[in-house]
This record gives sequence, structure tokens and C-alpha cells, in this order.
Amino acid sequence: MSEAVCRWGILGTAGIARKNWKAIRHAGNARLVAVASRDPARARAFIDECQADVPLNPPPAACGAYEELLARKDVDAVYVPLPTGVRKEWVLKAAAAGKHVLCEKPCGATAADVRAMTEACARAGVQFMDGVMFMHSARLPQLRQVLDDGQTVGPLRRIASQFTFLADDTFLKQNIRARSDLEPLGCLGDLGWYNLRFTLWVMKEQMPRRVSGRLLAAHDPGQVPMEFSGELFFADGVSASFYCSFITENQQWAHVSGTRGYAHLDDFVLPFFGAEVGFTTNKPTFTVSGCEFAMESRLRRHAAAEYSNSSPRSQEANLIRDFSTIVTSGKLEPRWAEQALKTQTVLDACLASARADGRLVDVAH
Repeated sequence: MSEAVCRWGILGTAGIARKNWKAIRHAGNARLVAVASRDPARARAFIDECQADVPLNPPPAACGAYEELLARKDVDAVYVPLPTGVRKEWVLKAAAAGKHVLCEKPCGATAADVRAMTEACARAGVQFMDGVMFMHSARLPQLRQVLDDGQTVGPLRRIASQFTFLADDTFLKQNIRARSDLEPLGCLGDLGWYNLRFTLWVMKEQMPRRVSGRLLAAHDPGQVPMEFSGELFFADGVSASFYCSFITENQQWAHVSGTRGYAHLDDFVLPFFGAEVGFTTNKPTFTVSGCEFAMESRLRRHAAAEYSNSSPRSQEANLIRDFSTIVTSGKLEPRWAEQALKTQTVLDACLASARADGRLVDVAH
């Protein structure tokens, strides 16, 4: 018997959708049926360009309106890479049409928006998941095992991460991530979402009690975040920091410190090109004997066999494969919607703190 297949539609022609076009082809249990744009010519151009690079057989249909795609009976799930400012409307309409929803991040402009979206999906009996690809990497189970073994890192004390890239000169003029009407959360939503999701994952979805945020640079009008830092404080004494920016050279590292050692990831969001995804752990020793002061490293590398760069076993293909499995099994997994709402809730609190000059803000639970 052949494997059940989830039939996909894409609402919009954003650049990130090209990666998921390829991931749908590689997933094995997914098929792209249609792509929609408000401009039929744009939908056809998107399909033609993607077909030239990653051909699908048969090629997906071009829909000249989002409503047209949602009305199709041969679409089970939709991927929604539309701008954050208009995303809520179309997620609600997708849920009302009975379509499962894979939603780009940040999922909404506010936690209230995301709650409305996830509740609508729950009422409609459809799956909601955000598009954080690293959550589907083979690396995370290995990292979880290390964090939980009680010896390699030990009880947690500190989590730190940075996700940044240096935007070019045309970014502020042309990119929607600098527009307050389309992407009001700027770098905090586009990049900081990953920092916060990683932190919450490390903490097994425990929410911080309080947070503080700093808006280090913004783009007018609308004070769209261009550079942002934050601190999270948890009930058990663990703290976390993050930094995200459109005006700092590319970095995407994460560091988890405990009482016995630490774990470090150089590329926690987008794995560097290669056949493995990995991380390092270390338990350095420091000894003093007379005039001899010795700091010794105990570095160890951990790796999982997983090709990057949109291969059939990459994290983006795993994302589509995992989502399609949920859809075809008929067994929804509410935890994915809960994770998205928690991430947005913490993000909201960090931004509220930054708007209040960094004062501590309690996080809703």
C-alpha cells in the first residue's frame, strides 16, 4: 500500500515559499497542488521559476485569489507565508475552509492574534503549526539527551543565543521586514522568534516569570525593531539572554550553561552546509599547583547524519513530512499550537518591556 499523501496549497509567493516548494517534493508524503497570489501572473511566474529549478509532476495550478485556493477540494493543508500584518485574516479563513495550517513566523502581530488563530484551528479540527524548521531536525533529540543526562551540562543556569544578519543598503527601502504595516515586529519577529523558541525548548516549554527587552535600533516610521536584546527570568533561577539584529553580521549561535558543563551550537537555526548537524559539549577543568595554573578543555562533538541545503533529509523536508503525517493520520497534535502561542506571548512581553525603557514585565501564563 502506498503512503498516504497530504495535498498542499501555498497562499502567497514569498521567497521563503521556494524552500518549502522543494521540501514538499522531498517529503515523500506530500504533493503541491496549487499556489495562490492576488495577481494571477505572479502566481504563474512563481510556479514557472520554481518548476525550472525543482520540477514537480504534475505542476501545481495557479490561483488568482487566495479564496480560490481555499475553496479547492483537492487541498488538505496550506502553507501561509503571507506578511504578518495580514496573516491572521487568512489563517482564520483557512481554518473555516477546513484546511490544516502551516504558518510562517512570527505567527501574528500579537499573542491575542495567535490565540484567535490557534483556537479557530482547534474548533475546525485542523492542525496548526509554525514554520520553525529546526524543531524538526535530528539534532534536537541528541541535544535533549545530553541536557537531560544530569552529567554533561548538569542543572541548567543560563541560556544565551544570537541570530543576526547584516541587511544591505536596499533593505530599509524595499524589504517588507522594515514596514510597520506588514512586519511590525521587525527583527524581533523575524529572528528573535527563533531565539525565544530555542530557549523555551531547552526549558521544556516552561514559561519565564518576567522578561526585559531593549530596542537598540529601530526604523521609522512605526519604530520597527532593527536590533533587539532581551533577558528572560525563570522561576527556578535559570536565566536567558538573546540578541537579534538586521544590522549585525550573520551569526546564529546558542549556548546552554549548567553547573557541570555547557553545550554550544554554532548554527542552531540554519545548519551550515554539510552532511551532519552537530553541537559541542565541554567540561573544562581548572587546576592550580604551586606556580602552575592549568585550564584544560574537555571538548566533545556530537552529530547526527542530516544533510543541510534542502536535501530529502534536511530539517525543512522533515517539517513538511512531520506535518503531512499528522494530517494523513487524522490525529492532531495540539502541542505545536501551544508552542507557537507561548513563543508569541514571551515575544509580546519583551517588546512591551522595550517600549517601557526596559522595565521588567510579568509574562502571562
